[in-house]
Amino acid sequence: MATYKKRGNKVKKGNQANIEDQSATAEVFNTLDETASRSEQWVEKNQKILFSGLIAVAAIILAFLAYNKYIVEPKEKEAADELAFPKRYFEEAQNTTASVDSLYSLSLNGADGKYGLIDIVDNYGSTKAGNLAKYMSGIAFLKTGDYESAIKYLSDFSSEDDMLAALAKGNIGDAFVEIEQPEDALQYYLDASRIKDNNFTSPLYLFRAANVAMDLGKYGEAESYYTTIKDNYSKSEEAKNINIYIQRAQLAQK
Repeated sequence: MATYKKRGNKVKKGNQANIEDQSATAEVFNTLDETASRSEQWVEKNQKILFSGLIAVAAIILAFLAYNKYIVEPKEKEAADELAFPKRYFEEAQNTTASVDSLYSLSLNGADGKYGLIDIVDNYGSTKAGNLAKYMSGIAFLKTGDYESAIKYLSDFSSEDDMLAALAKGNIGDAFVEIEQPEDALQYYLDASRIKDNNFTSPLYLFRAANVAMDLGKYGEAESYYTTIKDNYSKSEEAKNINIYIQRAQLAQK
């Protein structure tokens, strides 16, 4: 008598996997539907707040654009126009060997109803022209012997131009030397030498830093600055007789 295996209702593995995949997919879509529904409800509930927020952001952007266009830009132009008068006298004082105190005075204080550099700093200090006026004022005060004012105005000056920033720091160092604050002068000279590595301001202010260090009795420190000039800036003006200065610093340590 022939025998056979009885077929049951067992589902094939492949079909079972398909059913499970479909179930999982359905569950994902149900979850997404629920999440979307909750998001819609939240948006609907808070739409007034969201709308007010968008209006506030748009208002801020428009206010910023309007401020720049109708306040900042006109003030920048006005400041630049005002700077033309004192700038002329400042540049003339920079480029002449004659007595320059009167020229610097004109640049600082103005004349004939025209603003001087001090007026421009006071009235347009936040503008680019006002910032430049701080630098020019500092130099003018330094050249005319008002060293504390020079320090004040040069300290308020800031620049993305590394060379100009180094010159400002270095001139502050010069002013501190004049008022006999060598420790401060030394630090400003070192800061000035490090702002932008180049063959002009770096050896110039390293050399001045070394000289101040010698005056302070910091002979080893001075020697290291002189040696840096010799090793790294051999083509600079300061390097011409640098061996003499190195020898002096070495002898002073004995």
